[in-house]
Order: sequence, then structure tokens, then C-alpha cells
Amino acid sequence: MRIQDQVKEHFKFELVHVDKHSKARAGVIKTPHGDIPTPVFMPVGTHGAIKALPPNFLDEMDTKIILSNTYHLHLSPGSKLIAKAGGLHKFMNWNGPILTDSGGFQVFSLQGNSITEEGSSFKDQKGKTVMLTPETSIEIQQNLGSDIMMAFDECIPYPADRKYTKTSIDRTHRWLDRCIASWTNPTQALFGIIQGSTYDDYRDECLKELVKRDLPGYAIGGVSVGEGPELMEKIVKYTGPKMPADKPRYVMGVGNPEDLFMIWEYGIDMSDCIIPTKFARGGTLFTNRGKIRIKHKNYRHDFYPVEPNCECYTCKNFSRAYLKHLFDSNEILGQVLATLHNIAFYKSLAERAREAILEDRFLEFKKEFLAGYKKD
Repeated sequence: MRIQDQVKEHFKFELVHVDKHSKARAGVIKTPHGDIPTPVFMPVGTHGAIKALPPNFLDEMDTKIILSNTYHLHLSPGSKLIAKAGGLHKFMNWNGPILTDSGGFQVFSLQGNSITEEGSSFKDQKGKTVMLTPETSIEIQQNLGSDIMMAFDECIPYPADRKYTKTSIDRTHRWLDRCIASWTNPTQALFGIIQGSTYDDYRDECLKELVKRDLPGYAIGGVSVGEGPELMEKIVKYTGPKMPADKPRYVMGVGNPEDLFMIWEYGIDMSDCIIPTKFARGGTLFTNRGKIRIKHKNYRHDFYPVEPNCECYTCKNFSRAYLKHLFDSNEILGQVLATLHNIAFYKSLAERAREAILEDRFLEFKKEFLAGYKKD
């Protein structure tokens, strides 16, 4: 029996409802470590931890899924050590679903990278050359034991000409077949990644090739790489609705609230980004009215919570003035409380979007939210 058929016993997607006035969808992803209502935003725990946040807070917020990074965990502490510990879930004491990326994005983001048919090599932070191939990427992810693995691909930089893009997606398809050949654990789902830069015909070609492989889910890659919001929307609007309706749809690396509404409107179920956690550590908190930069002098005498109606631990217990004091004093607790709030805000936003979809009022909710949300 094909691994694609075996995995169906452990990983399922149920499409619950499509909004009558848009392509926005509500569904449930069922994994061995729990169900994930969609749409869902995934916090990023690069090194097997959400920076500045103890795991018990994730449990208390009922966080459904987190993302961890294959490349970084491969470098330290090493996937074999994590496998010896019983897998990433046990190693980090997290009982919910985990998605791991393939390491392919590091080829795009790190210095000294080179790409061949065999795989990708690049310099780590110490200057040592690291080689990733489709086989090693899947081996690492299977050692980690994530619920969702991502196929090894090339994240095509922007801009890219047609010749480069064609060469890249053809190689990515060959890499995908090598990923599938290395995939042996049916309790882990493998998602394919649609590339193609800004070219509609190449996005179509890539999607067609991926669907032939009958994978458990599909992702749009190669966005948020410098193309700007207009081109990002063009890619998602064109590609999203064409993705199989009976499989989870994922857009990688999208995290601004206004962009989340955009991808949800075009039928996307999953997204991830470092924005809420990275911004929190720098003192920027998200609210329904826009961002609060808590270090600003205006908050010195502000004794209101970050978000008056927010139910998170931070907002129920502390004022903006106290948070400003923590950041001014370089107290680690400030980063902890800000991170907690931002993750809670993003989780609530996705939950409210799901509720609106189920009630066929997603576009109304989007309009209301964005009317009050101040961008900068």
C-alpha cells in the first residue's frame, strides 16, 4: 500500500463550511496529537520552543498547533538526540500537533548557499557548510516526529526570471519524488509546496504535478519574499481556490493581520509567521485597533490593559504602564507577557474568523475589523 494511502488512517481533513459570499473555509484537521479547527495561525517555535513563553501558557490558551524548524533543530541539538528522547513532542513536553518546515527556506535566507540536483548547501552561523537533501530533510523530520512534514523545495527568490523559475520548479518536483520515497512513517503527513514565483502558468504547472502525487496537504510557498502585498495577493487569489478542496491549504510565512484576512478570503486554512512573537519581544503588541509600541512615553501613566476585552493572562492582570516599566527596565517578564498576549490575539482572530465563516458573514467581519485596525 502506498504511504499516501496509509497516512489516511492517521491524518484527515474535514471541510465543515464555505462562506456563501467568499471562498473562506472552516474545517478541522485531524492528527495523531489532536484536532485543529481551521482557519488556524501557527506560532513559530524555531528551536523547539516559543521564544520567551513557557509551554504551560500554550496549553492554558488551548493553542492547537505550533511550528518548529528542521534546519535549526538539525544543527542543535540534532535530530537523532531528539529521536532518542522520544521525539520532539516529548523532548519539549508539548502534546499538541507540530508542523516542521523542510529547511528549504534557509537556502533562501542564509548566506553562502548553492543549489544542485543533489540538494542545497549553505553556511551555518559558525561558517560551516551544511548540506540538506530531500532524503536528509525527511530523515530529520521523521526523527523529530512532527505531525506534518514539509517537502524539501527551493524557495524561489523575488524577482526571478522565467528560465530560472522553470528550472527550479522542475527540480523541486524531482526532489518531491525523493521526499516521498524517503517517507516511511504513516503517522506523519507530508505536504507539498507550490512554487512558481509570480508566473500563473508555472503555479498551475507546479500545482498539477503536486496533485498527481496525492499528498495529504498542499502549501503555497515563495510568498513574503519581497514581492510586496499586491503581488502576494495576486498569487494567493490565483492559486488558493485551485488547490484541492478536500485537503488542507497552507500559505507559508504570512502573518500581518490584514494579510491573514486576505488569504482566508481565498480559501486558505493555515498560516505561520514569526511576526507576533518577534514583535512582542521588541515591545510591539497587537490589538483590534492596531499595534501598540509599549515603550512609547504615552503609556507611562496608562493603567488600562493592552486590549480591554482580551481574556489573556496579560490583559487580565497587568496594565500598559506596567508593561512599559518592564521593557524600560529590561525585565524578561515584559517579553513573556507581550508574547503571551500576541499569541492569544492571533488565536482569537482566527477563531473569530472561523465563527464568521460558519455564519456566512466573513466579509462583513473582515470589513469591520480592518475599518478599526490602524496599519502603519
